[in-house]
Amino acid sequence: MSQFSRHTPRLRSVFISDIHLGTRECQDRELLAFLRSVSMEKLFLVGDVVDLWSMRRRIYWPASHQEVLREILSKARSGTQVIYIPGNHDDLARSLCGSLLADIEVHRSYVHETGKGLRMLVVHGDDFDGAVRFSPALRFVGSALYSVILAAARVVTLVRRLAGLGHWSLASWLKSRVGKAMDYVDRYERAAAGAARAQGLDGVICGHIHRPNMTRHDGVLYCNDGDWVEHCTALVEDRNGELRLWRPEPAIENHVPGVEPVREAA
Repeated sequence: MSQFSRHTPRLRSVFISDIHLGTRECQDRELLAFLRSVSMEKLFLVGDVVDLWSMRRRIYWPASHQEVLREILSKARSGTQVIYIPGNHDDLARSLCGSLLADIEVHRSYVHETGKGLRMLVVHGDDFDGAVRFSPALRFVGSALYSVILAAARVVTLVRRLAGLGHWSLASWLKSRVGKAMDYVDRYERAAAGAARAQGLDGVICGHIHRPNMTRHDGVLYCNDGDWVEHCTALVEDRNGELRLWRPEPAIENHVPGVEPVREAA
């Protein structure tokens, strides 16, 4: 799918999550370009917008991160309904659920009805971690390795920018080749789809695991909008009510096509 232009028709909805403002890994430049190129009736911020966990350790807040917040607030003031669903990295904002903050609605979860009448549970997704069990040692090692990979990815991103190349996710490439990681993703997706099914809904839209995907599990539509650390992806709903994954051009080795057809999980 080509990158949206200024002449792109107004979208019904846009879903973004796992921005992680306040960290060096945040791909703020790509996100700003995306937000400035689209208009929408509803903008969903599906958690981990500001990484408070990271900011407790050290403060990192460049002007470009502030510019991202200004762009979001500008959309809210200009008539876009902005709905913020805090995640685990910005969980302090969950105390504000049910309130209106600078023209932004704050919710713990939300049921969105698409233009085609699908009722979708919108939630960050950390609630499903309990259904995906791995040993504490494996989780600790995985977390430590992930931090190292993200540090290496910053170098890769800088080199690619200097060479005039598009975005590529080192972390995504590595995770796609690790069997345990793919097993985790499958179990997570099934847990998320099961939560939507339990509420009598047609599907779920979430983030959290930094893996954009659209698939069906036992007839329930699972949509993950990805992130703005590894993939730079969003989930968009067009004027016809169709849900699609979006990412910037050029399309390269992230294994997330610009428009990914919904597949039925095995």
